[in-house]
Amino acid sequence: MAVDQVQGSQPTSTALERDARLASTDHKVAPSEIAIGVIIGRTAEYFDFFVFAIASVVVFPKVFFPFADPLTGTLYAFAMFSLAFIARPVGTVIFTAVDRHYGRGVKLTIALFLLGFSTMAISFLPGYARIGAWALYLLGILRIGQGLALGGAWDGLASLLALNAPIHRRGFYAALPQLGAPLGFMVASVLFAFFMLNLTEEDFLDWGWRYPFFCAFAVNVVALFARLRLVATDEFSSLLERRRLEPSPIIPLVRNYSRVLLTGALIPLASFALFHLVTVFPISWISLFTQRSAGEFLMIQCSGAFICAGAVFASGLIADQIGRRTLLMVSAGLIAIFAIGSTIAPLLIEENAIGQTIYVNAGFALLGLSYGQSSGAVTSELDQRYRYTGAALTNDLAWLLGAGFAPLIVLFLSARYGLACVGLYLLSGAVTTLIALSLSRSEIRQV
Repeated sequence: MAVDQVQGSQPTSTALERDARLASTDHKVAPSEIAIGVIIGRTAEYFDFFVFAIASVVVFPKVFFPFADPLTGTLYAFAMFSLAFIARPVGTVIFTAVDRHYGRGVKLTIALFLLGFSTMAISFLPGYARIGAWALYLLGILRIGQGLALGGAWDGLASLLALNAPIHRRGFYAALPQLGAPLGFMVASVLFAFFMLNLTEEDFLDWGWRYPFFCAFAVNVVALFARLRLVATDEFSSLLERRRLEPSPIIPLVRNYSRVLLTGALIPLASFALFHLVTVFPISWISLFTQRSAGEFLMIQCSGAFICAGAVFASGLIADQIGRRTLLMVSAGLIAIFAIGSTIAPLLIEENAIGQTIYVNAGFALLGLSYGQSSGAVTSELDQRYRYTGAALTNDLAWLLGAGFAPLIVLFLSARYGLACVGLYLLSGAVTTLIALSLSRSEIRQV
């Protein structure tokens, strides 16, 4: 049979997946093995994400926007950074169709090769000084390619992990995929910090910044094989047959569950807003308005990412004791308090290195606590056949609404009106999360 069928019409396996199944289904895959595959995959995605984010501050204003002053150049770079978040839902729509017609193996292979190629190709781009505006057009195209690929990289493995985990530990296993964010940031920040601290500025802007982008292709190939092995497991096929992880058409999903999709996108808003206000934005402020070394500050942020990883673990343990909804509400409340404190007495000011470090570490701790349980918060309200695609789309919308334009908006406002704008922006996200949680009618759980 050329293509395995589920429900008699939709393909769920390709030759690529069947070959993987021969090598990977001779034993039952344990939740711990699924967790490793999920973490590897998410780390690769976030590595690509943060490589571009960091370069938007320390590289792109000088290499691609040298015609603008440093602040304006950074704002232009953040506008370019936002393109991926706009393209991501489009990628989900496109790759959902690929998934339905050709199987997850084909979808993941195309998506991860596109992600790796788009990131790696940036390492070969000439700067504005050599080819003029074409450098900006090509950078924008490759950034859109990253966004489309991230939309297609959704594989349902996080859902598979939670469904295969013991019921009393589902909060813990639901948090494990979120470890990809701090791990990806650690790798990206260490790479950039190494070259920034060990090269002259001229050498770094000439070739040093290109190395992290060049590494992306190899990272994504490793992640592809790790994920294909799990997509081909009997557990995954069994869930497909029960229509729990089956790609569904987008239009009926949006028509029937628009409220659920919007609520699901708003619930993580506090976490996703904080995401960029402790990672990308502080680097831009340090680089533009202080004398502190950006490379040194990246290492401080790397230590904060370790704290974030520990908080992600803690979020899983706490959620298993008090429930996901309660934890999400508590973490949103803590973020609101953090935001108010940042508004009244901004810590990221001029040369206050101690204040900067406190802000970053406290922010990363809150990020791990909230982000650990923010994924798929209301997908249990969806009909089973819509949960797989619905979870992907709510995730895309949450990133677009909560994080996509955060660095651009906050840097613009802070440069004009002061750092209190950081706290106000973050407070708006926390309030939105609390309102969305109160409007969500069903008990939140990982699906």
